[in-house]
Amino acid sequence: MRINPLTLRKLKRFQAIKRGYYSAILLGFLTFLSLFSELFVSDRALFVSYNGQWSFPTYADVELGAAYGLDDQRAMIPVDYRDLQRHFEGTDNVVVMPVVPWGPYTNDTVDGILKAQAPDGQRRHYLGTDTTGRDVLARLIYGFRTAIFFALAFTVLTYMIGVSVGCAMGYFGGIFDLLFQRIIEIWSNIPFLYMVIIVFSVIPSSFEVTTRILLLLLIMVLFSWTGLTYYMRTETYKEKARDYTAAAQVLGAGTVRVLFKHILPNTIATMMTFVPFTVVSAIGAITALDFLGWGLPPPTPSIGELLKQGTANLTTAPWIVSSAFVALVFILAVVTFIGEAVREAFDPRKFTLYR
Repeated sequence: MRINPLTLRKLKRFQAIKRGYYSAILLGFLTFLSLFSELFVSDRALFVSYNGQWSFPTYADVELGAAYGLDDQRAMIPVDYRDLQRHFEGTDNVVVMPVVPWGPYTNDTVDGILKAQAPDGQRRHYLGTDTTGRDVLARLIYGFRTAIFFALAFTVLTYMIGVSVGCAMGYFGGIFDLLFQRIIEIWSNIPFLYMVIIVFSVIPSSFEVTTRILLLLLIMVLFSWTGLTYYMRTETYKEKARDYTAAAQVLGAGTVRVLFKHILPNTIATMMTFVPFTVVSAIGAITALDFLGWGLPPPTPSIGELLKQGTANLTTAPWIVSSAFVALVFILAVVTFIGEAVREAFDPRKFTLYR
């Protein structure tokens, strides 16, 4: 596919803005690594060698202790691979654990009590544990994966609705445009937070976590698409009035072809400048909702939930809130740097001078 020369100039301009360019590489790298978080942060072994046979439990089904020769009460319960590693010490059997041998849902007790533990390299709790003994680093890493993919899905769905409605308003105009303007004005005045609280107060707790997350995503999208329509409506009005649109219509191009082959490609650059900031707003919104207790359903790993725990235990477990705060600021700063670079690189005023 041949790339438009003007688009190439914008991409080169983005690459020249080092802070945004390297932030994009860093965010892409971290997002890619998060897809394989189980290989670095998990309570399952990477691989086990037992009696000359190899197994890879990370992505396998749950195994019982009897599969590895445990003959006490551990034989009929899921394997604790950290305990199995200690059990195999001094034998030819081998258990290799990830760098952080704790999952985001694994509770580590102290003398049989679930409580927050300070960072401890010996137990490999590098950022400590939360108030129920779950590893903070593990929950941050999995919480980042949840937040970034939730924000990306939110952005895609919001753009699909906002761009489609705004483009239709700008292209058809007239009664269609006026009608949707009134609908958007009414819809945008419905309080988003109250709707989330109302909907989630009536959703049965028996619903699966995935279903509840999808419902939250749907609610956020339904109340967030309206802002994009005004930008897209304005851009479509401008492009519709240009000569190339009139020429396409005279040559017999239909509405679909004019919209998707001519108008949308010439407005997408403007819309691209809003994408990183939409991601930032989505991460901020889901973190705020989690902090208030109306976001992702427990026990889903979440930065907002860690912030809530941390502020409630600020004096007794300061490592919780400090770790979550630094992680949140880092993520938002990186995405903001990308947004600033995209906005500057795709600024149409930089490419409108005659030479």
